[in-house]
Amino acid sequence: MSLYCGIAFKRKLFWCYRLLSTYVTKTRYLFELKEDDDACKKPQQTGAFYLFHGLAPLLQTSAHQYLAPQHSLFELERLLGKFGQDAQRIEDSVLIGCSEQQEAWFALDLGLDNSSSISASLPKPEMETELKGSFIELRKALFQLSAKDASLLSTAQALLRWHDAHQFCSRSGQPTKKNLAGSKRVCPSNNIIYYPQVAPVVITLVSDGTRCLLARQSSFPKGMYSALAGFCDIGESVEETVRREVAEEVGLEVESLQYCASQHWPFPNSSLMIAYHATVKPGQTEIQVNLRELETAAWFSHHEVATALKRKGPYTQQQNGTLPFWLPPKLAISHQLIKEWVEKQTSSSLPA
Repeated sequence: MSLYCGIAFKRKLFWCYRLLSTYVTKTRYLFELKEDDDACKKPQQTGAFYLFHGLAPLLQTSAHQYLAPQHSLFELERLLGKFGQDAQRIEDSVLIGCSEQQEAWFALDLGLDNSSSISASLPKPEMETELKGSFIELRKALFQLSAKDASLLSTAQALLRWHDAHQFCSRSGQPTKKNLAGSKRVCPSNNIIYYPQVAPVVITLVSDGTRCLLARQSSFPKGMYSALAGFCDIGESVEETVRREVAEEVGLEVESLQYCASQHWPFPNSSLMIAYHATVKPGQTEIQVNLRELETAAWFSHHEVATALKRKGPYTQQQNGTLPFWLPPKLAISHQLIKEWVEKQTSSSLPA
């Protein structure tokens, strides 16, 4: 028995080491590509490309899901040649990741006029016909993508948008130049280096112990409610932001906080969503909605929220004129927050 346990333990160590080794190797490989233009040239020749047009990714429809097709360098050069474009435009691409086999993945926007690009925007309808797909706004398509494609395309769009918006040095006014991987831009006149940035945002599910507070903005789809969210101000800790946002938006004072998870979010300009559960002080649950921030906010019972979680998506108006509220899709971190709260409430109500 002891011999068997020893063998099993060694096998477990082997697989743990292998998993760690693969991750470390992949991470260091990507670091090298980001820091060394020469190291990035060969992977760009053998890698795969995701295409965008005006920050909208090229997608193909399969059943009820969108697929993000990959293109080889050869296919991309043929496409550019057909539309009278120089293959040098491929240098406008940005590195967005790689496979465990170290196949590098890049994204290229053929609809942006970059100061560093020698080519103008390519015609969208003709390209869609040629590529047998459609350039679809990422916000509309995000929740119909696989988790892998959603993550890659979100990263790609955020990087492409950042490069498009940071083509000039804020100090000298001169054009900046991106490195081959697109991990930074440099001003040739003063060597200032600019790195892509994200804005920290807290997203908070408030509870009074038996209910949770959900709100909606006027920009939300009809019937959808979510957790409270807001940008961190300069000088604030994340915890201070949570307390301030809850006080500002619904007039409540937070008593305790618990960190949940984080998620990159590409809208509107690339944010890091930092998720928290929060409870309010007992007896202080009267909501005072800040109408400059929210359209409405309300307390919802465990049953109401659990029922909403089971709904597949937006619902049409019922005969009595009401519209059942629904929650953000599974890929959104707000969905994870709400699901965790429901599961915790369910487990606490079970008999010991």
